[in-house]
Amino acid sequence: MRLTTKQRLFADEYIKSGNATQAYIKAGYSVQTPGSAKAASSRLLTNVNLKHYIDAKMTEIESHKIADAKEVLKFYTRVLREEETEEVAMATARDVITIRKKPSMKDKLSAAREIMKRYPLSNPVVQAQLRKLDADTRISEARAKSYEDGGQDVTEAVGAFIDLLKEGVDQNHENQSKQSSDS
Repeated sequence: MRLTTKQRLFADEYIKSGNATQAYIKAGYSVQTPGSAKAASSRLLTNVNLKHYIDAKMTEIESHKIADAKEVLKFYTRVLREEETEEVAMATARDVITIRKKPSMKDKLSAAREIMKRYPLSNPVVQAQLRKLDADTRISEARAKSYEDGGQDVTEAVGAFIDLLKEGVDQNHENQSKQSSDS
């Protein structure tokens, strides 16, 4: 993308004003008549390298206008810590005054929820879901290993495991009943 100094100046001025003729003149191109500047600037805008340069600059400008995730999290944190305030108009007997108001409890709770959405590991529901996924993964791996080894069907192994668990629960229940009757 090789552009001359004048072409780069033209592109920068065009981005600022959106007026190709004025950008052409401000970039320092020679102008015989106002009509010639308009025609020459239109021709210049068809230059592929210039178009790429303008598109790249516009994308860069737009990306700076949009908040990134870190910026949003910092804002939520400032709200939660009552570092952000908002201006509120209040009517008095004679006039309307503007005061700075700290975030309400509702605003702080909302900010906290938004932050926690991004850090879900402390959420008990998410932890339960992660444990379930982990268990499902282990069962799938056991099935695969069982098929590879040509051994016992995993369904039978899982059934046997569940039977052992039930026996343990029943035995525990009997022991508790026995202890209750002894007391």
